[in-house]
Amino acid sequence: MNLEERLEKIEAMLVVLVERQQVREWYTTQQVAQLLGKAEFTVREWCRNGRIKAERKGSGRGAYFSYAIHHGELLRFQREGLLPLKRA
Repeated sequence: MNLEERLEKIEAMLVVLVERQQVREWYTTQQVAQLLGKAEFTVREWCRNGRIKAERKGSGRGAYFSYAIHHGELLRFQREGLLPLKRA
């Protein structure tokens, strides 16, 4: 492996590290699941049940929607945990 190939490999690794550490304003349920080490289904259920505050966003697939979780809510969850389950 020559020097140029090694540098390209290092640059690619740096891009991955920067993307992993990048702070976003809004996160998808998939991104939050990755950050927390949980299944995406679990994060969606937390949003649906009001255990995590999230905004409903249109997905462009008819009646289906997705959730967007604000960075501040992610920080609140990491400090305090899930919100209490609301009884009907």
